[in-house]
Amino acid sequence: MQRREFITLLGSAAASSVCWPLAASAQTTSIFRLGTLGPRDPFDDKSPFGSILVRVLAQRGYTLGQNLTLDARGAMGDMHRVPQLLQEMKADKVDAFVVTGFPVALAAKTMGIPTVVAFGAGDPVATGLVQSLSRPGGNITGISDNATELSTKRLSLLKQLNPNLRRVAMLWNKDDLGMSKRYEASANVAQSVGVTVMPLGVREPNDFNEAFAAMTREPPDAILMVSDALTTLNRKRVFEYAASRRLPAIYEYDFLVRDGGLMSYGADLKESFERAGDLVARIFKGAQPGDLSILGRAIALPSHTRGGSRMRESRPYGSVRGARDETRVPTATSPSAGAHSCGWLSPATRHFRDYPLNRICRGMLKSARNHPFRIFDPVTTLS
Repeated sequence: MQRREFITLLGSAAASSVCWPLAASAQTTSIFRLGTLGPRDPFDDKSPFGSILVRVLAQRGYTLGQNLTLDARGAMGDMHRVPQLLQEMKADKVDAFVVTGFPVALAAKTMGIPTVVAFGAGDPVATGLVQSLSRPGGNITGISDNATELSTKRLSLLKQLNPNLRRVAMLWNKDDLGMSKRYEASANVAQSVGVTVMPLGVREPNDFNEAFAAMTREPPDAILMVSDALTTLNRKRVFEYAASRRLPAIYEYDFLVRDGGLMSYGADLKESFERAGDLVARIFKGAQPGDLSILGRAIALPSHTRGGSRMRESRPYGSVRGARDETRVPTATSPSAGAHSCGWLSPATRHFRDYPLNRICRGMLKSARNHPFRIFDPVTTLS
């Protein structure tokens, strides 16, 4: 063999030795599989919450269609399907779950798959989902609720509507341990501030008729609805009953206000899913869920009007994002919680024209000023 041919052969072999490992590396790129399950609709990449997860994971290097797959399921209100749906995703070898609601989280705990609870599971320590907030242990981590703090704020807002508030009807699913614990915390807060609680636990849709009949017999001054799959699926009935009886009602999530409820105070679900996405990324990178601290929820501070007066920023605190007949005013980041704060108030003027909305706005501002949030002044509502 001539020297030139030998050098050519040697170069070809060297090139092959470089190309093969690169090709093998490309073929063995890890594909991460995420499964999502909620008690109602699926959180797919086209849904508001699923799209947040996909966006956050893409920012952290996990891109749908490249190194990420998404298996989105929804129980559609049939909680008996939850174990089967989780088992099917486990059989498909998902690497992590993102779930909402206590029953789904409890079922996911038995699967042994790393699980992030985005919202709706209540106090995870009180319900036994985790050992502690700082060291959850097991396969569960996520976002927690502080029902005592939230209930105090909700009752405060109801008192802004009705200073003579004495009796509050509380609707909750008494078959859901997470929601029962949340109801108990809310009831304890109410009693501590001199408000009588009218307990209206429900287990199925027909129970709402009995709850409405009880409120008709003994009218409360207001309604507080604890949100889970059952109460949310029957939300329109609660909206209509409250409106027909001119009862102020407060809910836990902003989408219930956009859907017809009067007002809400609770978690900013957008940010809850952003945090959930970050926890999933950390799990994909090798972190154990039992070592990832349970995060505090992002508060939604009521400062939104729909069908009412517009709200304008008090400079230099930020900007207002508006729509045609509603304005959502986000506050700035809380240094203590690391969370954004935003909220929703719908005057529902057809039924609640006599309620002092100016007083509510003042109450919002007072509440905000007691916390390390930057705030917005509702200019046109304050006289």
